[in-house]
Amino acid sequence: MTKFELNGRRVEVDAPGETPLLWVLRDQLGLTGTKYGCGRSLCGACTVYVDGEPARSCQMPIAGLAGRRVTTIEGLEGRVAEAVQAAWDRNQVPQCGYCQSGQVMAATALLVADPTPDAAAVERAMSGHLCRCGTYGRVRRAIADAARALEDRS
Repeated sequence: MTKFELNGRRVEVDAPGETPLLWVLRDQLGLTGTKYGCGRSLCGACTVYVDGEPARSCQMPIAGLAGRRVTTIEGLEGRVAEAVQAAWDRNQVPQCGYCQSGQVMAATALLVADPTPDAAAVERAMSGHLCRCGTYGRVRRAIADAARALEDRS
């Protein structure tokens, strides 16, 4: 049994220690917002937070999560997350939407760490987040939009 905090509540999971967190989230806990993209930590679709930091869940064994905090897109909340999600809507970022949960998680982590990122910081934070539809320009515009909205509310 592995015990950890998931989206603010304690969970106990019975799975072999090498089982990737992604499959525990989706198959055992029914949280399907975190997506399977490549299975190799290359695309970013499976991004969650572990102890507040972005992490790729497809390669993260459940055994390493004992006593840690995991946040998925379903549990993402707060002022910055709300600004990012609103900017995503205003800028019509998603097309197919498959990569969006990972993109939103990464963008939110960026703006928490750096409320006024320059283009290079955005590029670093979002590198490795692949979008089959090619909405990269919209993603960058939405991040800038969210940063402006947060600055206006300060």
